[in-house]
Formats: sequence, C-alpha cells, structure tokens
Amino acid sequence: MNPTTKLSVNINKVALIRNSRGENLPDIIQVAKDCQRFGADGITVHPRPDERHIRIRDVYELRPVVHTEFNIEGYPTTAFIDLVTEVKPEQCTLVPDPPGVLTSNTGWDTVKYQSFLREVIQEIHAAGIRVSIFLNPEPDKVEAARKAGADRIELFTGPYAKAYAAAANGPQNFELFNAYKETARRALQVGLELNAGHDLNLQNLKFFKLHIPELKEVSIGHALICDALYYGLENTIQMYKRLLS
Repeated sequence: MNPTTKLSVNINKVALIRNSRGENLPDIIQVAKDCQRFGADGITVHPRPDERHIRIRDVYELRPVVHTEFNIEGYPTTAFIDLVTEVKPEQCTLVPDPPGVLTSNTGWDTVKYQSFLREVIQEIHAAGIRVSIFLNPEPDKVEAARKAGADRIELFTGPYAKAYAAAANGPQNFELFNAYKETARRALQVGLELNAGHDLNLQNLKFFKLHIPELKEVSIGHALICDALYYGLENTIQMYKRLLS
C-alpha cells in the first residue's frame, strides 16, 4: 500500500485576488484556517519582494493560525532568511527565482551554488527549520543537494505537467518521466525526502503519485484555487487528497 502524501495548499493566488481590490476580501487568515479545517495538511506561501500576492505582514499573521505545517518558499535573500528564521515555519523551500520572475520556472544548479546553499541552509537549520531545495528532474544534482545540507528536495513538476497535458493518456515523454523517477530514486538512496510542486492538478497528480509513491508532500496552489471556483474549496481539497491517499 502506498503511503499517503500530504497536501500543502499554496494560498498565493488568494492573496492576489485580495490585493486586486486593496481591501481584505478574501481574508487570507480565514482562508488558511478553512483550508486546514477542510483537510489540508499544510499551508504554503511564497512572499516575493514586490508583495504582489502574499505580503510580509501576512506571513507573520499566518504563523499563529497554521497548526498543521507552515511552508515558506522563496529565494534566499538576506531579508528572506531573516523573515524565515524569525517566523520559524516547519519547512522552508528554497527556490532560485530572481526577484522579477512571474512564477518559479526551474530548479537549483546545486553543483554551481553548493557553497551558497550550504551557508543558507546552515543558518536556517540553526533556527530548527527543515529545508527543501527546488530541483529539476536531474539525477546528477541530487548528491550536491545532500552535501549542501538539504533535508528534502522538491521536484519541479512544471515540465511533467506540460508533457502530461500534451499527451492523451498520460505522459508520452518517457525520457523526461524516467528522469523524475531516477532523481527520486537517487534522493531516497542518499537519505533525502521527496516533495513535489508546480502545475500539479486533478488530471496529472494521480499518475505522478502512482509512479513516485514515496512523496512526502505536494504543494499546490494555482490549479487548486482554480478548481475551487467550480467545486468549492472544501470539496476541491478533498478531491486532491483522495488522489494522494
């Protein structure tokens, strides 16, 4: 029997809707409470320097109400590290996004940036926080992630989602998917746990979980919030959780 994978709901898109009107509707804090009440195993936020969705103030206000698992994603600037070590989420996910990027679109080159990542991870570990590194399906980058001190890798599933959408009955780009499986296998071999995220949805999630059952957690935001417009937030969270059980 495959182990159950936890679902962390990324609420950035909810904040984006709120910010479009300049008021507090929808209420981010209430949404986080409701997501957990509806079955989410965690809440993810990705505060960016321009605060176009989640704001720094939101991160501080969310900490007391997230009783499942709080995951803060971001590029490790000095300001970001200071925020994370002060708020103390259960997990920090490091992404290599430059400040102006629209959304995360690649993983770390853990070989090139190993020394940088090691220093950052040591500082975050000192605050008692688990660290996950955003990684492309590149098996040769796994060992460097371990040497940098990461606890987990988060498989960047954007390319997988595109391949799945382009095929009729599951991904036909087997070379790509084999790279995901090999990256996962190597991570487990060296003692790293597995997360996944980006463009996972109700159509492609089951296949990914079926073939990489060791996933500890998936972080899903954009697709889940879009689905909630049709199915309702509570029902949508349960639909995703069923695919992960």
